[in-house]
Amino acid sequence: MRTLSSACAVTAAAAASLLLGPAAYATPPGDNGTVKIHDAETGEELRRNEPHVCSFYLDAFGFDGEQQVTWKIVEMPPTGIKGDEASSGELTLDAEGHGRSEDMTLADGHYKLIWNFDGEHGEAKHKVFWTACEDDDEQTGGDTGGKPSEEPGGESSQEPTAEPSASDASASPAPAPSQNGGGEDLAETGASVVGTSVAAALLLGAGGVLVMRRRKARGQD
Repeated sequence: MRTLSSACAVTAAAAASLLLGPAAYATPPGDNGTVKIHDAETGEELRRNEPHVCSFYLDAFGFDGEQQVTWKIVEMPPTGIKGDEASSGELTLDAEGHGRSEDMTLADGHYKLIWNFDGEHGEAKHKVFWTACEDDDEQTGGDTGGKPSEEPGGESSQEPTAEPSASDASASPAPAPSQNGGGEDLAETGASVVGTSVAAALLLGAGGVLVMRRRKARGQD
């Protein structure tokens, strides 16, 4: 009986160690989540960390539902004094252990996120990242500073005109004079000259005849 009892005790102890062993090495509740730095234009579903940003937000995944979070961002060398607080806030995660902060911006530099939460069993979550907005401003300024107007201010000077200009009109050859018209004018002028000469000759002849008759009449007297 004693041998059977000892065997049962050993078996029970082995079974307990098998059942409790994985739990001892599993991640404690509350410490199984992760937090990422995301560019403000990145969707919340992306789980990739983005350590170089301008405007950004904090994105948490896989924590316990309804967990309370407090976070702060501190400066880091070489751009800041190590540990000086740059920003901080609080966040309540949803039922699936997901949550995000509001979009934020910081002065260009090197920073570290410290993420604390209720039920924390180990160390806080950390993320180191850089912010750089001056480069983005220079790029956008270069793109828009010299952009030409899409619509012209006036009509194109190369558009053909419907009517010819004065210079074109003056350069065109003058129409040739009508040959018939010129001949008629000359004929009329010649006819008038001949008629006038004939009338003068007749008058002179009639005058001569009258003179001769008067002379004859005086001689007979």
